[in-house]
Amino acid sequence: MRTREIPVHRRPSRRIQVGNVAVGGGAPISVQSMTNTATTDVAATLAQVRRLAEAGADIVRVSVPTMEAAEAFAQIRRHSPVPLVADIHFDYRIALAVLEHGVDCLRINPGNIGREERVRAVVEKCRERGVPIRIGVNAGSLEKSLQRKYGEPTAAALVESALRHVEILHRLDFYDFKVSLKASDVYMTVEAYRRIAELIDNPLHLGITEAGGPRSGAVKSAIGLGVLLMEGIGDTIRVSLAADPAEEVRVGWDILRSLGLRSRGINFIACPSCSRQNFDVIATVNALEERLADVTEPLDVSIIGCVVNGPGEAKVADIGLTGGTPNNLLYVDGKISGKLPQDDLVDRLEERIRAKLRERARQREALIAKSGGTAC
Repeated sequence: MRTREIPVHRRPSRRIQVGNVAVGGGAPISVQSMTNTATTDVAATLAQVRRLAEAGADIVRVSVPTMEAAEAFAQIRRHSPVPLVADIHFDYRIALAVLEHGVDCLRINPGNIGREERVRAVVEKCRERGVPIRIGVNAGSLEKSLQRKYGEPTAAALVESALRHVEILHRLDFYDFKVSLKASDVYMTVEAYRRIAELIDNPLHLGITEAGGPRSGAVKSAIGLGVLLMEGIGDTIRVSLAADPAEEVRVGWDILRSLGLRSRGINFIACPSCSRQNFDVIATVNALEERLADVTEPLDVSIIGCVVNGPGEAKVADIGLTGGTPNNLLYVDGKISGKLPQDDLVDRLEERIRAKLRERARQREALIAKSGGTAC
């Protein structure tokens, strides 16, 4: 129900295709993550890819450090529900192997894989197979010459490193690539992306690398990525956390949803609670988030413990609950729909939310049937 103009004018960029996911050129900002299982353990890696897809990952990256891992990657990709990026460093033969077996994108820095004929071999195979490249620059792995030149990682050093790799691909007449410039420092990362955004038209992959644990890393990522996204910079994002990769996906979606750039699942509007609350707001929200984690349909649900802010929030939500005595008020589509007693409050509210989702599904089906079987 919440409608507002999003004052974000996205930076124009070239569009590339990562499997069936468009990146750049005005396409929806995609959410990525990376597996942390041993790639040679096909079953474990594929299971994690599927969990990430269920959490909402549009694209998943898999590290491919050896030829054995390249063989395993081929099996993983064959059964993956989402496009896969092969993360490769230094050995061009591994890149050629995954290109032969099948891959949706290569994360490989052209300047790090040896002589120009080796780079050319990889680029030509990418061109032949229609596979894009991601140039990935990290503050922790800058070229030694740049470390000597700048003394320490800086935004300028990150940009210069990226442009070196960009120049190699341009020289080979290859433009089907995206670029990332990541640091663990928010200011450095933001400045680097701002600079590169003015210099190239390729899509940009955003991230604060090595951001930290679930809480601190999520905060750092939300600040850095949020600043850039609000400026219209960024075409795909990865939140880097020392945590379950599925949490990276959830945080990524939360960032996009908070800026109105994409929506997935339930957006809970909840008060922090105080002595005015008429029910346990925190326990209610925590229980509903866990129970409704399977929902992918966007829905605004307001849970406010008292009548100070409750009615106002409920009137602009799809479903709203306002604490009251002796019963709580339930709002549906901004209008009072009934009262909910304190007993079994979570059960009753979950059922109302799922009923609303079923109603929407029926409306969509009716619309499709009326239009002759094609979605509008």
